[in-house]
Amino acid sequence: MHRDSGARGRLVQRWSARLALVAGLAAVVILIVFAGIQSIVLLATGLAGLAISGASLWWALTLRGIGRLLAFTLAAVTPLAVLALYAWAELLWVVLASLALWALAVSVGGAALSRDAEPTGPPETRTAPPQHPFLIMNPRSGGGKVGKFHLKEKAEALDADVLLLDTADQQDVVALADKAVEDGADLLGVAGGDGTQALVAGVAARHGIPFMVISAGTRNHFALDLGLDRDDPSTCLDALADGVELRVDIGFVGERAFVNNASFGTYAAVVQSPAYRDDKVGTILQTLPDLLTHRRGPRLAVRTADVAFDGPQAVLVSNNPYRMGDLAGLGRREVLDSGALGVLGVNVDNAAQAAELLAGRHAPGLTSLTAQEVVIDADEPEIEAGVDGEALTLPTPVQCTIHPRALRVRVPRHRPGVPRTRAPMNWRQLRKLALS
Repeated sequence: MHRDSGARGRLVQRWSARLALVAGLAAVVILIVFAGIQSIVLLATGLAGLAISGASLWWALTLRGIGRLLAFTLAAVTPLAVLALYAWAELLWVVLASLALWALAVSVGGAALSRDAEPTGPPETRTAPPQHPFLIMNPRSGGGKVGKFHLKEKAEALDADVLLLDTADQQDVVALADKAVEDGADLLGVAGGDGTQALVAGVAARHGIPFMVISAGTRNHFALDLGLDRDDPSTCLDALADGVELRVDIGFVGERAFVNNASFGTYAAVVQSPAYRDDKVGTILQTLPDLLTHRRGPRLAVRTADVAFDGPQAVLVSNNPYRMGDLAGLGRREVLDSGALGVLGVNVDNAAQAAELLAGRHAPGLTSLTAQEVVIDADEPEIEAGVDGEALTLPTPVQCTIHPRALRVRVPRHRPGVPRTRAPMNWRQLRKLALS
């Protein structure tokens, strides 16, 4: 039965590769046959439209008043003008059909190449269930998921000790977690946001005991990369009785732990504005012009063991690198145990460089690398930072490090979203697969 299933899988893989090649070829042929020499003009017009839109967005973010209004108008009108030009030439359907075929080719081809990929998560180890689990739950996180899914009651039914945070008072979750370990807790868990998750994860890593994630926050980025069910956080409690253990990396900004990322520069400065909570869009539009043009805020400098760059408007340091070049996978990490920080730096000084950012990871203004240690320095004694969504002000220089496989995470043995490696698009390899 297993052999037949494998044979069917290989057959589907080959035919998927063939479909991708046919769709890719058809995308090119339809342009040449129906547009002829105009296909070059169509391509050039589309690229020019993208460049103008990118430049317009830069002007819209760095100007105020009538200049901003005109820039936003140009950014909105340019794509419509390009489509109108295609329609006037009676070639709009050709462009849309070609784009659809190309998208089909890339999607199906990528799936065919990725079919043999194994789950990318760290190795799973079966361990005995905890005897004295201690869970911290924030009843306000995720719009009240703790109460909605009856997490406290379900955890206590599994013999867990549950502490509900007092929403009227700021509590020190690190101190609470340390005290629980002193009292005999052999597992720490959190039902809350990623910021709280990170603080308690740091305690668990320091004491060498397992940590458990309950996806009761708003975004649940760490839970996403662990493959946990973000729609029903109660399923995370299955780890208490039927769980496996993963060893993953944990990042640190100085001595503060983070499980996702730490951001510096423009974004970190915007979110710390007192007006941001009540008027996000207005605050962004008001503060970005000065931040992006370096009229306000510190000038950052970033250095690793091998690379240094100055003046980025924004820097993101992540616990393992984020996936790049795959729109479907943006915001996800392939692995959590590579032992490396991901570093993304954005340095855009004019409209032309903003347009070049559309080239993605190969744009001159985008720096993407990995490192075991990153130092963020500035021409001011303190800089603003966002660490797993928490707004902080840190003394410079700021040192970011990673502790490989230092965090023991207990997760349910059966979980829905274990990621698989997305193979890069390789037309030569796809052709070999199709002909096999």
